[in-house]
Amino acid sequence: MIAAMTIAAVPASAQTSANPDRTKIDCRNGANAAGADCAKDGSDTKSGSDAAQSDAVFLPALIVDLFPNPAATPVPTPRPAPATPPADNQAGPPPGGPIISPTDLIAVQPPRAVVGDFVPDEVLVTVDGDAGAVQQIAASFGLEVRSQRQSRLLGTTLVRFGIPDGRPVGVVLAQLAADGRTQRREPNHVYSLQQAAGIVNYAFERIALDAKQASGENVRIAVIDTGIDDTNPALSGVIAGQFDAMPGVPIEKRDHGTSIDGLIAGVGALEGMAPGAKIYHARAFEGGKSTMDVILSALDWAADQDVRIINMSFVGPKNDLLGVACRNARALGIVLVAAAGNNGPKAPFGYPAAFDDVIAVTATDARDGLMPQANRGAYVFISAPGVEMVAPSGAGSDVVTGTSFAAAIVSGAIANLIHAAPDRSADDIEKALAATARDLGPKGRDNDFGYGLLDIKAAEAAKD
Repeated sequence: MIAAMTIAAVPASAQTSANPDRTKIDCRNGANAAGADCAKDGSDTKSGSDAAQSDAVFLPALIVDLFPNPAATPVPTPRPAPATPPADNQAGPPPGGPIISPTDLIAVQPPRAVVGDFVPDEVLVTVDGDAGAVQQIAASFGLEVRSQRQSRLLGTTLVRFGIPDGRPVGVVLAQLAADGRTQRREPNHVYSLQQAAGIVNYAFERIALDAKQASGENVRIAVIDTGIDDTNPALSGVIAGQFDAMPGVPIEKRDHGTSIDGLIAGVGALEGMAPGAKIYHARAFEGGKSTMDVILSALDWAADQDVRIINMSFVGPKNDLLGVACRNARALGIVLVAAAGNNGPKAPFGYPAAFDDVIAVTATDARDGLMPQANRGAYVFISAPGVEMVAPSGAGSDVVTGTSFAAAIVSGAIANLIHAAPDRSADDIEKALAATARDLGPKGRDNDFGYGLLDIKAAEAAKD
């Protein structure tokens, strides 16, 4: 089981539910400090670094590096003294100086460049070995084992090592890379939910889905998100299973996860895209943030539930471990859907959406206009409604905006395709969505809208 997670510093403006009076910030007027959540109140809006400075509420549990760790002088890992002193007939150090061990050579490797937000005193490593091998690696490099488990999607043992002596993450990653006992070595990146909170659910009309015929009956969908309020009437009978990937952290925020589940498969007045679908919900976020090890735990659990779709309404840096997990999940026949990101036109690619095996979703409004704060890039696959929509939230409802919610619309729409044709493969579904999307913006696929606006009716009629 993953150990208790540390929570990143989160700007107060990044969480709609953090405002008791539900004050809103218009995300069309400025970038959100965390690239995550914002809402609207009609007043002037701070943007950029000023907003981040004034609105940030720093939780004492963790300080997240906003920039790559600067190169620092590597600290050689201490070597234990020999178990027995050398005998009289053993040769001493050569005239040229002391013998340099492999550990010393590892210690002087140039540091690896690390981008994005990450836990500053942890690394994630995959190891092909038992607990003894893991402890040997920890001893060799002056690390501590904070958690380890067998990962289904990675196909090996995933270890979360702590760095107790303050060495930069890039230095430790470079040291570990020179050791053949390790397979993959990555920072423990931090990921953010993609909400920009915002009048009616116009999604059915825009994606050509008849609300009276919409159904995802018994299609199993995993959602990796915040905790949820399963007492919300819109989720009655919807949640088939739950998993807490960070059990040591109290659940305080439930709005985002409740909205995602409701938009996918909600019932009643706030009916989702795929009523009848079964949601398997993994709580992996708190305060709008999570870390790579927690997300990987949630992904493994989702794969074990035999789901057909995994919704990932969050964004963070590229991480090789996440890429492997997504690739192996797709190999199992799972359709992966993710938010493209709300960090603006000049933002770097957002992951997991930018991986080849994931459908990256951007958000459009009721007039098919692109959400101004949406990420751009060649990885954007398809557009879907995600601006100012009513969705379940906590025990009630709210008006929400963001690529998070557009991703939920696509996940629900795909559940309709699977319900209509259960044998349809993930590859076929992806091809059908691309071939039938209604072109928006420049002709053909573009960096803003991808292939265009989702047309689920046309996709359902598309031939293999």
